[in-house]
Amino acid sequence: MHSPFSQCGKAFQGITMSEYSYFTREFIWSALFMVGLSITWGVSWTLAYKPVIIVHGLLDDPDNYATLAAFINQTYPGTKVIIVDAFNNNNSLQPMWKQVKGFREKMLPIMRSAQDGVNLICCSQGGLICRAILSTTEAHNVQTFISLAAPQMGQFGGDPKHQARYRQNNDFLAVLNNETNNPLADEWKHNFLQIQKLILIGGPDDEVISPWQSSFFSFYDTRGRVVDITQQEVYVQDSFGLQSLDRRNGLVVCTVPGVKHREWVHSKRAFDECIAKFLF
Repeated sequence: MHSPFSQCGKAFQGITMSEYSYFTREFIWSALFMVGLSITWGVSWTLAYKPVIIVHGLLDDPDNYATLAAFINQTYPGTKVIIVDAFNNNNSLQPMWKQVKGFREKMLPIMRSAQDGVNLICCSQGGLICRAILSTTEAHNVQTFISLAAPQMGQFGGDPKHQARYRQNNDFLAVLNNETNNPLADEWKHNFLQIQKLILIGGPDDEVISPWQSSFFSFYDTRGRVVDITQQEVYVQDSFGLQSLDRRNGLVVCTVPGVKHREWVHSKRAFDECIAKFLF
């Protein structure tokens, strides 16, 4: 009966026992090194996934985001996903700046515990809240801000025919866009530009955001035509950093047809096409 090592043994014919021992020892150490390296790489790979903070929208709550959290962990196993539990359902009707303050208080400890930074996914009204948090928070560590079907250029306000009235009476969006005499405008712009990427997601079948292109910072002109983001005053004037972000390739627009407003957080297509690749 032949030894299973008989063929291997032929390769060592003609060498001394000490040389044989040397080769054997080196082989064992090499094998152990590769195993250790694989384990190390495996751990590092897992740790490379930044925590994802999710902020819900109007009349919504964290329970609605279980599907999105599952998508994330199916794609990047072990990712820490935190769906912020604040201003749920009817409480989301409270003043926006109050919500910004409350959400920030819950999010800051998460950010501080993440040495390599965090990513944000903020849906609908949550997209405006997150943008306000980024603008008003010094030295945050958000790497990628994913704005999911959020009316970033407004919906109920910002009437293009009454811009003076809008700037005078709107104490949230006009201020956030630095369209008013905000003494903190430069500071807010600096804070916002600490992100590496802004991902704007929306689609023509949303049926809630009007115009649906508001998700991309586009809005109506005085004739009711939708004007592209690059022609909007907030972009042209770079009032809070949109143009700066775009110039450094940090602005991404992703359009997904066939998704209604309440379906965004359950849409695998939207996740695969517009979210997944930006979380790594």
